[in-house]
Order: sequence, then C-alpha cells, then structure tokens
Amino acid sequence: MTDAVKGPASYFPSIEKKYGRPIAEWKGLIRSSPLTRHMELVSWLKSEHGLGHGHANALVAHTLAEGDGR
Repeated sequence: MTDAVKGPASYFPSIEKKYGRPIAEWKGLIRSSPLTRHMELVSWLKSEHGLGHGHANALVAHTLAEGDGR
C-alpha cells in the first residue's frame, strides 16, 4: 500500500500536465531567479509564466523547503 502524496507535491502531476514542463525545470527557474522571497517568486511565476496561484505557491513552497541555499 502506498501513501498518497500530500502537501505541495500533490500538485505536481497537474502542474506538469497543464503547463507542459517537468517539475525539475520549474524548480530550476525558481532557483535561478534573482528573487528570494516566497510571495515575490509566486507573483513572478504567475505574471511571467502564467501559472495559477495554487500551482505557483506549491512550486515555490516545495523548492524553498528543499534548502536550496537561499
């Protein structure tokens, strides 16, 4: 029996399907951005890449939680 994916990662399959990019690519964009604050990154993904708020928020939260050196 497998546990269901919870939290931000639960959005990943629909993000990949809707926007056509793998999660690793989105995380790379977030990490390479000069922005560092959560909501700045969410707003940037929404305005520059057309993501919805929930999808952008999930990507940013998961990426920043990985401890990417920011």
